[in-house]
Amino acid sequence: MTDSTRLAAGDTAPNFTLTDQDGASVSLADYLGQKVVVYFYPAAMTPGCTTQACDFRDNLGSLAAAGYQVLGLSKDNQEKLAQFAANDHLTFPLLSDEDLTVHRAYGTWGEKNLYGKIVTGVLRSTFVLDEAGIVTLALYNVKATGHVASLRKKLGL
Repeated sequence: MTDSTRLAAGDTAPNFTLTDQDGASVSLADYLGQKVVVYFYPAAMTPGCTTQACDFRDNLGSLAAAGYQVLGLSKDNQEKLAQFAANDHLTFPLLSDEDLTVHRAYGTWGEKNLYGKIVTGVLRSTFVLDEAGIVTLALYNVKATGHVASLRKKLGL
């Protein structure tokens, strides 16, 4: 169960403006006319999130060659995101959604099973948007390891 409705293919992606790891303001609207991968992860500098971010980093060239931009979102503050980007040489925007407004709009904040306990938190999720900002893929509760390879397969890359 989530705090909000989940998105599905064909939905218009909710717009947002958030601060990135460098303190710059980034809006989803800035990417209209481009395909975008927006992924939500629980916490910077944790093992699974680091694996996933480095996987995106390592596949950035092939994703960009296919016309995709990558945006990572978490509830971490800008300072923690800056440290995460520096530690792992992450070269795509990491956006801070500390008040969870965007997480809720995308249905990525809610109950999940964590080691056998039901907790409320970030549902690791990825959305692929077309050039008009329409969701073409909505993937909830993805695994950190192997996710980018699975995504590339779904995208035919």
